[in-house]
Amino acid sequence: MRKTRVMFAALLLVLGVTALALTATGTAAKRAVYKAAWIYVGPHNDGGWSQAHNDGRLYVQKALGSKVQTTFKENVPEGPQVCQVIESLIRDGNKIIFATSFGFQTCMASEAKKHPDVYFEQATGTIQLKNMAEYFGAGEDANYLAGIAAGAATKKNTIGLVVAFPIPEVIRHTSAFTLGARTANPNAKVKIVWTNSWFDPAKEKKAAESLVAAGADVLAQNVDSPATGQYAQSKKLPWVGYDSDARKFAPTSWLTAPIYNWGPYYLSRVKAAMAGTWKTSFYYGNLKDGFVKLAPFGPGVSVKTKALIAAKLKALKDGTFYEFAGPLYDQSGKLRVPKGKRLSVKDLYAVNWLVKGVIGSPKG
Repeated sequence: MRKTRVMFAALLLVLGVTALALTATGTAAKRAVYKAAWIYVGPHNDGGWSQAHNDGRLYVQKALGSKVQTTFKENVPEGPQVCQVIESLIRDGNKIIFATSFGFQTCMASEAKKHPDVYFEQATGTIQLKNMAEYFGAGEDANYLAGIAAGAATKKNTIGLVVAFPIPEVIRHTSAFTLGARTANPNAKVKIVWTNSWFDPAKEKKAAESLVAAGADVLAQNVDSPATGQYAQSKKLPWVGYDSDARKFAPTSWLTAPIYNWGPYYLSRVKAAMAGTWKTSFYYGNLKDGFVKLAPFGPGVSVKTKALIAAKLKALKDGTFYEFAGPLYDQSGKLRVPKGKRLSVKDLYAVNWLVKGVIGSPKG
């Protein structure tokens, strides 16, 4: 009898250990799901910048499936409140955080110092830390190519460009776009209106209206919503978008747009974080690696214009052409880049002047 009791007790012990092991295994499986988060300055479906980043997030989720759990916070204002958003994401267990707007950088840096066990990735920024990387790409090259389409389309030699903030990123994109426009049409001028916002459809539409009133017969943008394009469509004017393929918003006005392919970069960084091989870096993608590109052409882009764009695209890829090679003059006619010199990425990140052909102040 006593022997039976002992055997029964042993059996209970084995079952208990097995149950604990199964519970531990289940818990470990749950822990194995890696959490990654993105922070957007606008809606995830804005038709532009934030949507392009969200497409990149979905690319990661599709590629890694159940191994990863991705999430996002949208419509996050630039400023100190970003710190609160980051803290909440970390409390939720996210181990890598991608911030997708320049104004998020201050909080990203301060939070990176507070949380050395979390990886931080800042788009379009300038600060690198041991656990904080920077990433962007040569959007200026794609803007140059898009500018060719706009320059070829204008009949009044006046293009209206709706721009966000007077920071180096937007300034270099504006200059590149203008250089492209003047490649197709040496008499073209680009008038700019600052909205001082990345995403504000009402302001963007108002800016577009003012540019058309000032004589622009082609519209373009370096802001996030398709409002400029929708206004162009209503006025039957050609339009160059930005960030995403947004032709559905203005199908007959659409020319093209400089766009970004964030997915492969995001996937590589999440994979590295999961494998424990992540290291801080500064990534600057380009046309050659497919990070930046042009969206499909609209019906208003001629065969001749497509050929010119294709030729410049090839030259940019093989290094035989660079839009920011001298001689380059600013709006006042001052020589800024002498013949034989080229602006480096470091120069572009500090540029505070606009090229000849732009009408409007680089100071906003």
